[in-house]
Amino acid sequence: MKIAIAGGIIFLLALGMYIGLRISDCKWAGVDESVVEKFAIEANRPPQAPLINIERGDLPLLLFLLAGAAGGFMAGYHFRSLFPPKDKG
Repeated sequence: MKIAIAGGIIFLLALGMYIGLRISDCKWAGVDESVVEKFAIEANRPPQAPLINIERGDLPLLLFLLAGAAGGFMAGYHFRSLFPPKDKG
């Protein structure tokens, strides 16, 4: 019974957050926009376009895939040193 109540409360909270975020028109400003950009303008260094724009297309997915593959390869290669076998005794 307690699990059903806890599950219902979690479901209602998640539903409320989803509805609230869908209705809201506000865009959350990140640290780059709210802090770094302000100091750059004060120092007479206006923001410039990025050298490689990864905000559009599948480039972020490709980079994430390559990083995960490299991390997985390294973890697999060093598996025995990361997780040494327990002594049988």
